[in-house]
Amino acid sequence: MKFSEKWLREWVNPAIDTEALSEQLSMAGLEVDGVDAIAGSFSGVVVGEVVECGQHPDADKLRVTKVNVGEDELLDIVCGAANCRAGLKVAVAKVGAVLPGDFKIKKAKLRGQPSHGMLCAFEELGMAESSDGILELPSDAPIGQCIREYFALDDVTIDVDLTANRSDCLGIKGLAREVGVLNSLDVTEVAIEAVQPTIDDKISIELVNSKACPRYLGRIIKGINLDATTPLWMVEKLRRSGVRSIDPVVDVTNYVLLELGHPMHAFDLNAIEGGIKVRNANEGEELVLLDGNTAKLNPSTLLIADDNKALAMAGIFGGEASGVKEGTQDILLESAFFAPLAIAGQARSYGLHTDASHRYERGVDYKLQRDAMERATALLLDIVGGEAGPVVEAVSEADLPKEKSVTLRRTRLDKVIGYHIEDEKVTDILTRLGLGVSFAEDTWQAQVPSYRFDISIEEDLIEEVARVFGYNNIPNVAPTAALKMTTHSEVNVPVSRMRNELVSRGYQEAITYSFVDPKAQKLLHPESDALVLPHPISVEMSAMRVSLMTGLINAVVYNQNRQQSRIRLFEQGLKFLKDESAENGVAQVAVLGGIVYGNTHNEHWSIASRPSDFFDVKGDVEALLSLTNDSARFSFKAQVNDGLHPGQSAAIYFDDVKVGFIGAVHPQLQKSLGLNSTAYVFEVEVDALSARKLPEAVNVSKFPSNRRDIAILVADDVKIGDILESIEKVGGNQLVDLNLFDVYKGKGIEPDFKSLAIALTLQAVDRTLEEKDINQVVDNVVAELAKQFNASLRD
Repeated sequence: MKFSEKWLREWVNPAIDTEALSEQLSMAGLEVDGVDAIAGSFSGVVVGEVVECGQHPDADKLRVTKVNVGEDELLDIVCGAANCRAGLKVAVAKVGAVLPGDFKIKKAKLRGQPSHGMLCAFEELGMAESSDGILELPSDAPIGQCIREYFALDDVTIDVDLTANRSDCLGIKGLAREVGVLNSLDVTEVAIEAVQPTIDDKISIELVNSKACPRYLGRIIKGINLDATTPLWMVEKLRRSGVRSIDPVVDVTNYVLLELGHPMHAFDLNAIEGGIKVRNANEGEELVLLDGNTAKLNPSTLLIADDNKALAMAGIFGGEASGVKEGTQDILLESAFFAPLAIAGQARSYGLHTDASHRYERGVDYKLQRDAMERATALLLDIVGGEAGPVVEAVSEADLPKEKSVTLRRTRLDKVIGYHIEDEKVTDILTRLGLGVSFAEDTWQAQVPSYRFDISIEEDLIEEVARVFGYNNIPNVAPTAALKMTTHSEVNVPVSRMRNELVSRGYQEAITYSFVDPKAQKLLHPESDALVLPHPISVEMSAMRVSLMTGLINAVVYNQNRQQSRIRLFEQGLKFLKDESAENGVAQVAVLGGIVYGNTHNEHWSIASRPSDFFDVKGDVEALLSLTNDSARFSFKAQVNDGLHPGQSAAIYFDDVKVGFIGAVHPQLQKSLGLNSTAYVFEVEVDALSARKLPEAVNVSKFPSNRRDIAILVADDVKIGDILESIEKVGGNQLVDLNLFDVYKGKGIEPDFKSLAIALTLQAVDRTLEEKDINQVVDNVVAELAKQFNASLRD
């Protein structure tokens, strides 16, 4: 938003200079991007009148003039501008004048004719990038007056970069309101009076889409004179705000836009067939825009239309056929409120960005439409003449924004700002911002004005108070906090420790979506009853996962397809199970899962290449379980699990509770899932790994230990784990170590039997064990094994 500082000071004039004003605006959240002079640096240029203008005798494109510059001084000046003529008031650079670029005016002769000065164009004074001909001044411009004084060039253009929520400041009125609040000054607003209609002509208005356009005002003005010239004061204000003068009607609508912050548009009344309809575009409808381009309209685009055709893209761009053009005598003036969501993104979808769309998509005061209409009407009647009809208004009160009331608590204000601002000051700030304020029991109740649609919650009021009070006025107090030792139980095993254990064993952490493909999940878990999302991102992400397997397998397939032959991934996350006893009927279980694919090691000359197997993964899981220092309470039991090879899968138990599983992905599912070879997976509930058994200090035996080896014959179907568990129970406290060091089947062993060689290490804390003590333990073990498993000692 560019604006003239002098224009702003017509509304409110704080006793600070330009630099201080810019700093003040920036500190209040209206960041000033730049401050630029409105004209180049020049001197010696005055208002003059062309008294005589004749053709140069020796040049077709030059004219010889006599120019009155006051004090009975006539200057002979040769000029090449086509618009130079007798009686014209012009800007004259006299001899000795210095123009922008340190260009000095001297006496000269052009094709033999003396020239004692120069008639200047806007471009030559640094007031425009280009111009057609010399500058034409109004007939009442005082001869001899310095051009800098006449144009009031002691001014700058200030460029403010507004955040999207502060579109109330996209006009001089809003900016003046802010400056008035920041300096505790009253704002002198432009007096806007209703223009009484002098004709009865009016037009019907129908709000077909009242949600997108709850209010629309139209007024017919007849008999305008487009040959009229826009007043210089208006042209200059527009120029200093970065807007080029076009014609009086467009200039007035642009002027109201800059002054009040409200967009307007004027239609050629003769191009309108019937009444005005505010509707959405029809399928396949097109509109030729003012710039000549044809837009193929989307059905979501709001239009201003008549009974037969589209006239304009509402709040964005006018149509060429209905635009004001040369010869237009009757116009329809439009002033409307469009809902921000109806305009947001529409302009960009057509590759457009206009001053109107910039404001409408951020929000416009929904009570400002009539003021804008009356202001524009008065200006138009003064400039182009004509007769105005009555204002026709179509409104849907139910669809207009509602006034809001926001509460601000003293305790909350002090806590967020970290500083106590006096009650009277807070009330004054809120009141000057235009809010209706009441204060009682340390609480402010604020009625939000229609132009502050960005204020809706308590924090918005806190921000307003802080920025108006001045962030630089809030003392810079360093925060203090008492140091406190954190409480940490040594029993807890943090998840980070589990992650580090797997990383140290060559795994990499993966993060997959909690939403998975229901088809793939059904393959792995056919009995699962997964939760299905009512509005998924896609069909492939429509079910909540019941384990981490689906996501990890997808991650392996993704890497496998990119020439990765060895993959070891793990993930810690939640699985989601239906559970009527849980909150919302969903149990969220934290699990740690992993997947292994490919060889045990990357290719290396000193390491034999071998594909990973079940026991490699089991070793990794056992390393995880060992973090609890209570591995004895965990056990692996052969068990068929969903999606796993029936001969290579096991359940993981903690005491008698199943807490996980391990195994190879079922061979029949590999192709369906996209795997080229066998992958091994595991999953353990985090809660089972989260508590560790603390070690207890005991006396170290100083007496020797004794090892006894036994070889027993048992049936093939007897599980070795059950045998070792039985030996531990019988061995008592004197059994300090137990190790299976050989399994043999073959010659000398009956079919369906196997030989197990087991080492027992015995030791006492208080004495040296005698042979009879050792034999007694061994005999007890052998007897128990014979009783439970029909085991016998091998010869």
